[in-house]
Amino acid sequence: MKRSRTTALLLMSTAPLLFTACQKEESVQVQEGLYTSVEACSEATGDPSACRTAFAAAQQQAADAAPKYASKEECAKEYPAEQCVQQHTSAGTSFIGPMMMGFFMSQMLNGGRAGAVAAPPAAQPAFKDNANGWAKPAGTGGMNTASGIGAGKAGLAPVSSEPNRAVTASRGGFGARSGSRTTVGG
Repeated sequence: MKRSRTTALLLMSTAPLLFTACQKEESVQVQEGLYTSVEACSEATGDPSACRTAFAAAQQQAADAAPKYASKEECAKEYPAEQCVQQHTSAGTSFIGPMMMGFFMSQMLNGGRAGAVAAPPAAQPAFKDNANGWAKPAGTGGMNTASGIGAGKAGLAPVSSEPNRAVTASRGGFGARSGSRTTVGG
C-alpha cells in the first residue's frame, strides 16, 4: 500500500513536466537596437509609431537616468563639453549632466504571426561619452540606481550595439538548444 502511494505521488509530480515538454514550442523574437533619431529608428525597423513611442519614453527618463555631476568641468572629463548642461530630475533636483544622444529600444514580436507586435516597445535613454562609447541605465525601468549628484557614470551599463541598426535575436522555448547539439565520438 505504501509503495503504491509513493509511486502515484511520484507520477503525479512529473506529469506537468511531461505535458509542458509535449506542448507546441513558440519562439519569441526580440528586436532591439540603439538609435540616434526617430527617423533612423523608423528606417531600420519599419515601425515609425513604435519609434516615436520609444523616443518619448526615453526622453521622459533621460534626466532621472543621466549621469550627475556637480560642475560642467567634471562632466566634460567624460562627455563632450557641449553635451554637459544643467538639467532637472522629475523630483526637481538640479544637476549638470550629459544630454541624451540616442535611445535604446527593444520590442518583443509575436512569433505566431509575421510582423505582429506582442508588446509595446521598452525604451531607455542612451548617452555618448568622449571615447564615442554608448551607455544606458543599468537599473530596471530606465532608472539610474546611482542617482546622487557626483555619481558620474555609476549606474550606467555600456552598450555594444551599433547605432541605427536593428538587431534581431530569436529565442526559442523548451528544448530549442538540445535540438541543435551534435555528439562527437563513438
